[in-house]
Amino acid sequence: MPSAILLQTAGLLALSNIFMTIAWYGHLKNLSDKPWWIAAFVSWGIALFEYLLQVPANRIGFETMSLAQLKILQEAITLSVFVPFAVLYMQQPMKLDYLWAALCLVGAVYFIFRS
Repeated sequence: MPSAILLQTAGLLALSNIFMTIAWYGHLKNLSDKPWWIAAFVSWGIALFEYLLQVPANRIGFETMSLAQLKILQEAITLSVFVPFAVLYMQQPMKLDYLWAALCLVGAVYFIFRS
């Protein structure tokens, strides 16, 4: 698998995950005093940028990776974006469970990319 494609795919997926995480969870902190439908429309607007990065990332990655490899890569990136967001931005406590989840994903990455 060409490393340039892997790096480009992972970079775009990481950026798309930042937008996705903000769209999915940012309203819990910033718009908690607003009606849910306002939060939904704001989140939907943010999610547009996520899709503008995620769709090309998956198309680029699919040139050399399988669908399963793309999905596991996405999940590993999701956790690496979510944990700092949860701890730093949402002020959630750091949990040892994040480490165990990360180790499970390392195993998933290993098994899906080993062939």
